[in-house]
Amino acid sequence: MSTEADTEALLSRCYVAFNAREVEGALVLMHPDAAWSNSWEGGWVNGRDGVRHYWQRQWAAIDPCVEPRAFSWDAEQRVTITEHQIVRDLREKVLSDRTVMHVYAMQDGLVRRMEIIE
Repeated sequence: MSTEADTEALLSRCYVAFNAREVEGALVLMHPDAAWSNSWEGGWVNGRDGVRHYWQRQWAAIDPCVEPRAFSWDAEQRVTITEHQIVRDLREKVLSDRTVMHVYAMQDGLVRRMEIIE
C-alpha cells in the first residue's frame, strides 16, 4: 500500500515528465484505464493511449507547464494539487498564467483519475 508521501513523490515525477515532454515517463505512472480530464478540448480521455494522444495534440498547438505548489488529502484519499500553470503559444507568448487545482484518485499505486477544479 502506498503512503501519502509515496503518492506525492509519484505525482511530482509525473509533473516533471510532463513538463519535459517525456510522455512515456508520465504514462507509466498511470493506471492502464486512467480517466483524464481534457480541459483543453473538453470532456475526458481514457487509458494511457488516450492521454498520450491528448497530450501530443496539445503540445503540437500550445506549450503548457505546470508546477505543483501544495498537496492536500481528502477523506476518500484523493489528493488535490494546487499548481502554478503557465500556458504559452508555440512562439512563447504567455496565453495564461494562473493557479489551478487538479484532483487525483489513485489505484494500485498509480493515477486512476485526474479532474480539474476551476
